[in-house]
Amino acid sequence: MTPVRGSVGGGRDDVTVISAQEGRNEGRLAELTANLAAVRARIETACGAAGRPADAVELIAVTKTFPASDVALLNQLGLVDFGENKDQEAAPKAAECAAAGLRLRWHFVGQLQVNKAGSVASYADVVHSVDRGRLAAVLGRRAAAAGRSVRCLVQVSLDGAPGRGGADPDEVLGLAAAIAAEPSLVLGGVMAIAPLGVPARPAYARLRKIAESVRSDYPSATAISAGMSDDLGEAIAEGATHVRIGTALLGGRRAFVR
Repeated sequence: MTPVRGSVGGGRDDVTVISAQEGRNEGRLAELTANLAAVRARIETACGAAGRPADAVELIAVTKTFPASDVALLNQLGLVDFGENKDQEAAPKAAECAAAGLRLRWHFVGQLQVNKAGSVASYADVVHSVDRGRLAAVLGRRAAAAGRSVRCLVQVSLDGAPGRGGADPDEVLGLAAAIAAEPSLVLGGVMAIAPLGVPARPAYARLRKIAESVRSDYPSATAISAGMSDDLGEAIAEGATHVRIGTALLGGRRAFVR
């Protein structure tokens, strides 16, 4: 995240390269500033329409495929919550940000393979995608081994579509119990992705009812992670406490560059 110098000699080429890098950073900062203001305005409008205070919704910047330099710029703008969905990208990015002294909360929001649970437990503060008991058990063991406490959300499948992850709604309470039973895990609530090709709000209304059933057994499990760039308003209308925003904040997907 430091400027790349053009040569060892420290001559004119060095200054040119550094100036160009600084110019790119300034342009990107301006872009991210405008995007963040627009996203925050959308959240505020949606909260107002739902009769909720704007600070009731936490914005998670989903930085998958974007470099650590963008994380640093968004942190400069006041964001501390960042989401990733692939461990092979998230782990080195989290390490790079930690080495730069950034104090962040990392949210793992993608499907998680059991064999990646140890790595994710070493840096993620919140895992949004716990959808089976075996994964909860392994995360619990790995978090304990790392001396960490990891907040976990039950990912709920709202459409049963293969390949998108999520527990069946009738399995959610059992999975919540499995998470709560792990000493190094904290049950935070629920998460879901809206089904494709249909209106999002009815699906989020179902998630809200599921969240209420979890909260009736576990009062501190208050999180409802729902809503992305295209449907954050519908999610907030149905009680989302966390929205996961990528495209609207960072722009179109880019190739990941470390």
